[in-house]
Amino acid sequence: MSKAADILVIDDEQVVQDAVIKICALDNYTVDVAANVKSAIEKISKNNYPIIVCDIMMPDGDGFQILDELNNRNIDSSVIMMTGYSTVENAVNSLYKGAIDFIPKPFTVDELLSSVFRANKYQKIKSRQKSFPVQNQNLELLYVNCPVKYLRLGYASWMFEERDGSVLIGVCDLFLKTIESVQEIELLQPEEEIMQGISCISIKSVDERIHKILSPVSGRIVEVNENIKLNSSLIEKDPYFEGWIYRIIPTDIDYEKKHLIMCSSELL
Repeated sequence: MSKAADILVIDDEQVVQDAVIKICALDNYTVDVAANVKSAIEKISKNNYPIIVCDIMMPDGDGFQILDELNNRNIDSSVIMMTGYSTVENAVNSLYKGAIDFIPKPFTVDELLSSVFRANKYQKIKSRQKSFPVQNQNLELLYVNCPVKYLRLGYASWMFEERDGSVLIGVCDLFLKTIESVQEIELLQPEEEIMQGISCISIKSVDERIHKILSPVSGRIVEVNENIKLNSSLIEKDPYFEGWIYRIIPTDIDYEKKHLIMCSSELL
């Protein structure tokens, strides 16, 4: 398999293909295109694309076929799904099946570039992880996996159900490692409603990029971690305990759990 472009965009709309090419060129990425599932699979079988930007719905199939194909071939490209808000449930399901992110259509320049930036960092982290001999993997901790009994949405956000039925929500350490360093956090307010798969936290990194974190579950915010407001670095120092973001009353947690991944002590 040969190294081709940095990114493969899979979408049947010429305007979307052109937009991805022009936007990604701003950060010096090269882009190849495929207009349908069949063409995409042919390209994937011949070329190594570190990042794939893929529409969910296409004339001859869907993005889930691409995820299945990558899995069957043991190809670890970072997949970013594109979707309209009417298909958020499908997009959330794509994270469960291996995509690392999804962005709305139409997307902004910043949304795409931030997502691609994280996908590129994700590839570098995985490459470093694989380069460690098995016996030496504990010599450098690249990121901390979320604790057992937590559930996560892709690699971005986590939830933990308390005994009183409330749910704590936070950001996964791996996501934080892909944005490098937090400069500012924008939070919602108590009593606001959040939805699974919709942004509930915005983080500005030191390079001025804006990174939106998707909520793992839907519900009503009943408490915001005041310590985060006073010290934003807490989210990086202790993302799974003292660095939690919201406490919510979930809307339909039993239904939404099917899109979440059970955390374990294993690395991704």
